[in-house]
Amino acid sequence: MVNGHPYHFNLVNAARQVMQENGFQPDFSAEAQKELAGIVAAGDQKPPSGLQDLSGLLWSSIDNDTSKDLDQIEVAERLPDGRIRVMIGVADVDARVKRGGALDQHAQSETTSVYTGVKVFPMLPTELSEGITSLNEGALRAALIIEFAVDATGNCSDGKAYQALVKNQAQLAYPSVGAWLEGTAVAPPKVAANAALAAQLKLQDEAAQRMLGARFQHGALDLETIETRPVLLAGEAVSIERQLKNRATSLIEEFMVAANGVIAKTLEDAGVASIRRIVKTPKRWDRMVEVAQGMGTTLPAEPDSKALNNFLLAQRKKDPDHFPDLSLTMVKLMGPGEYVLVKPNEVSPGHFGLAVQDYTHSTAPNRRFPDVVTQRLMKALFAKSAQPYGEGDLGAIAARCTLMEDGARKVERDMQKRIAAVVLHPRIGQSFPAIVTGVNKYGTFVRTLDPHVEGMLMNAPKGKGAPDVGDRLTVKLVSTDPERGFIDFEVAGH
Repeated sequence: MVNGHPYHFNLVNAARQVMQENGFQPDFSAEAQKELAGIVAAGDQKPPSGLQDLSGLLWSSIDNDTSKDLDQIEVAERLPDGRIRVMIGVADVDARVKRGGALDQHAQSETTSVYTGVKVFPMLPTELSEGITSLNEGALRAALIIEFAVDATGNCSDGKAYQALVKNQAQLAYPSVGAWLEGTAVAPPKVAANAALAAQLKLQDEAAQRMLGARFQHGALDLETIETRPVLLAGEAVSIERQLKNRATSLIEEFMVAANGVIAKTLEDAGVASIRRIVKTPKRWDRMVEVAQGMGTTLPAEPDSKALNNFLLAQRKKDPDHFPDLSLTMVKLMGPGEYVLVKPNEVSPGHFGLAVQDYTHSTAPNRRFPDVVTQRLMKALFAKSAQPYGEGDLGAIAARCTLMEDGARKVERDMQKRIAAVVLHPRIGQSFPAIVTGVNKYGTFVRTLDPHVEGMLMNAPKGKGAPDVGDRLTVKLVSTDPERGFIDFEVAGH
C-alpha cells in the first residue's frame, strides 16, 4: 500500500537552521548591507584605464544551468605550431569588495557559498556575485586573465597571468553543451546560430581532451561519485535527479586545474607566500590496498596514484554499476582536501587525486574566499606593491577556509538527506531496486538506484546470507523523517 500523500516540510527554514548549527551566519550585517548599498548606487563603474582590451574575443561561459554567479569565461586559439592557447578570464571581485570592509569580513568568516539544494547562501550578496562582479553575458568587465598553451601530448606551457577587459559573448550550460560535444544531441540554440562559437567550443574541447589524457598518464584519479539535485515545483521538492558529468564539465575542470597551476607557479616564482589547496597522500592507503585485493587486484605497498587509477579504470570497465560506490569509498579513504600556507621556496605537498604539485584556488572569487585572497596577491604582484597579507594572515585564513568547507559539506549532506525524506514520503510502501553500500555497528545501509537515495535497512537478516556491501536486492520504503533526515527500508517481501 503506497502512501501517496505529500509531506509539507519547510526545507528552507531547515537549511537556515543547519547552516547556523555548523557555524555559518546566513544573513549579512547592517554594516555589510550599508556597504553593499553604496556599491550598488555607484553601479557599473568604468573599468580601469590602461588595461588590454580583449572584449572582442569570442569569450563564453559554461556552468550549471541554474548558475547565476559567473566566475570565469574561456576562449582558445590554435597556434602556428599546432599547440592550442587557452585563456581563462576570472571575475575581478577585489575591485568592488575591498579588503577589511564589512563585506570582506563577512566573506572571510563564511569563506564559501553554500548550496543546499533548496536555497543558496552566498558568500557575497547576490547583487554582487550575480550582478556587478559576475561575468554576465554582454557585460564589459575587468578580469584576471590566465593563459597557457597545450601541446599534442596534453602538456601545458607558457603559463602567464595579467589583467584585461573582457565580455562574455555567450552564457552556456553543461548539460546541453556536453551532449552536443558528445554527439548525442543537437547544438544548443546559441551555438547552432553561431558557427564561429561552435568552432571555438570544439577547439576548447580538443585542448581539454589532450589535457585529460596527460593528467591520467601522471596518475590523476578517474572517479565517478553520484551527485543529485532536487527538482522543485512551487518551492516544494518533488523529485531527485542525478547530475551526470560530461564533456563540458570535463572541459571546465581541466581548464581550471591548469589555470590554478599557472597561478600557483607564478606566485612561487615571484617568492610570494600563498594558500594552496591540497589532498595529502592517503593515510589509509592500507585500506585502499585491501579493497583492491578483495576485487582481485594487488596495489603497491606505498601510495601510488597511477597504480590506483589503473585499478579504477579496470573496475569501471568490469563493473560500471558498482563503480560510483567504489569511487565514493576511495574518496572517503583519501580524506578531504584542505587549505595550507605555502611559504616561498617551500615544497607544496601537492594534490594526490588531481596528480598536480602546483594547485591553488583562484578561479571562483564570487563563491570562495581563498580565490579572493589569491586575486589580491596577484594584483599586488602586477602593481609591484607590498603584499596585502603576511604569512600569519594566510595561515589563519587557510585554517578558517578548511574548517568552513568541512562545515559546508556537512550542511549539504544533511540537506540531501532531508530533501530525500520529503521527496520519498509519498512513496512509503513502494519497492525499489537497491545496492548495499555499507555494513557497520549502526546497521546496514542501502542506496536505491532510481532515485539515488541512501537509507537504513531495518531488520536486516543477520549471520550467513546477510546482505553485504555490493549486494543487490529489492527493498520496500517503510518510513521517512524529514526532521532528522532519516529514511528506512526493509527487504521487500518481509
